[in-house]
Amino acid sequence: MCLGLFGVQIVWGLQNVNTSRIFQTLGADVDELALLWIAAPITGLLVQPVVGHLSDRTWGRLGRRRPYILAGGLLTALALLAMPSVTTLWSACLMLWVLTAAINIAMEPFRALVADTLPEPQRTSAFALQVFFIGAGAVFASALPWMLTNWFGVGGGGDTVSAAYAVGAVLLLVTVGWSVATTPERPPELLGGPADIVHPEMPSASGAAALALSGVGWTLGGALIAALTAALRAPRELYLIAGIAAVFGLLQLAAVALRRRGRTSIGMVVIVEDILHMPPVLKRLALVQFFTWFGMFALWVYAIPAVSALDPASRDPGSAGYGRSADWVGMLFAEYNAIAALVALGLPAIARRIGRRACHALCLTCGALGLLGFASFVRAGDLWLPAIGIGIAWAAILSLPYAMLSDGVPARKMGVYMGIHNIFIVLPQLVAAATLGALVRIPFGGAPAGAMTSAAVALGIGACLALTIPRASAT
Repeated sequence: MCLGLFGVQIVWGLQNVNTSRIFQTLGADVDELALLWIAAPITGLLVQPVVGHLSDRTWGRLGRRRPYILAGGLLTALALLAMPSVTTLWSACLMLWVLTAAINIAMEPFRALVADTLPEPQRTSAFALQVFFIGAGAVFASALPWMLTNWFGVGGGGDTVSAAYAVGAVLLLVTVGWSVATTPERPPELLGGPADIVHPEMPSASGAAALALSGVGWTLGGALIAALTAALRAPRELYLIAGIAAVFGLLQLAAVALRRRGRTSIGMVVIVEDILHMPPVLKRLALVQFFTWFGMFALWVYAIPAVSALDPASRDPGSAGYGRSADWVGMLFAEYNAIAALVALGLPAIARRIGRRACHALCLTCGALGLLGFASFVRAGDLWLPAIGIGIAWAAILSLPYAMLSDGVPARKMGVYMGIHNIFIVLPQLVAAATLGALVRIPFGGAPAGAMTSAAVALGIGACLALTIPRASAT
């Protein structure tokens, strides 16, 4: 079951390490990088809840989750082969959208598959084991360009990236194919867990009024953000936040209208209602995830510019020094993923002793300290030390929230709630994409290290909020 995630994480690792490199090579400025990365969070926001909702209602020869894993793996392999061949900035952005959408189709069902297959006492260990495979895949992907250049003599720059993406495509197909072929699934009628959340065909008058009021509030809030952005001539990226708020509000109004007409088969309506009826665990996790993933997104986008800025000879994206800095960041990413893989094996024992919440808070604190190191160290060669703290946090980020969530949501809605949980992973990345450019440009004078400072503060806040997550028994 976990081997497929090794291949999936190879894709994410290649994307995280090389996307800024591709964009800057094609002429993108540093303060444009966060906005150009926006494809990743938007596609996750759209794709994962829909795939989760559909897979909850799927049952066939391949089961519930495996058809989506297989289809997403095939589409991702094709996108991987095409991505390094782009020659313009706009085409690179387009291919990033395609690649991220495809890998989200493959990735989302893996989390629900664990919750479907295993009983509650085994889930913390199972999600930790997933992190081990994820970490191994990320280590391999992060170090792959460096290995191809230094071990196999592949030419630098675009040749190295193209070869790395081709290797990633092959390994993805092999590992995903193995998981699909060897993992049996249980029929939906055999699944247990908390009672399903049932939405009536016709909402009550008070329920419809509350939903309509919420929809109006979100819509007007989006319009207000857009108006203030225009009036204050604020960064144009804020229009994206306004659009997301307005669309969510309009979806709620549409849900009211369709329910009043007795329409129950509209998937998007059900997803919106599931969001509004989230269990308490998911509501509090949403706050923790906001700050956590804001910080991690800042790291992925600005690590290469921040490290290359430490050496004047490596600041030009077309220079050999920049390429060496990018390869070194790949090795640092490989290190923190290796640390995460090893730490994940010990997380179940720590969580049993001090509790999942305290364990998560402790790990996020280590990550905040590691990000402060990225912001303050003056020698690139010393960054291996703060990368350890980031790796400890990454182990918890990829396992403990899913373990806490899987114990507190209905089994028959596991897929859609895993997808909704992903909304609160990608929304902070959208906010980061819309604000980091201005944040780096204005208070930090364009210095990429400012993004690392902001990331450290975000993870510190997330660590404090993790202590407030309710236990599953409270749901």
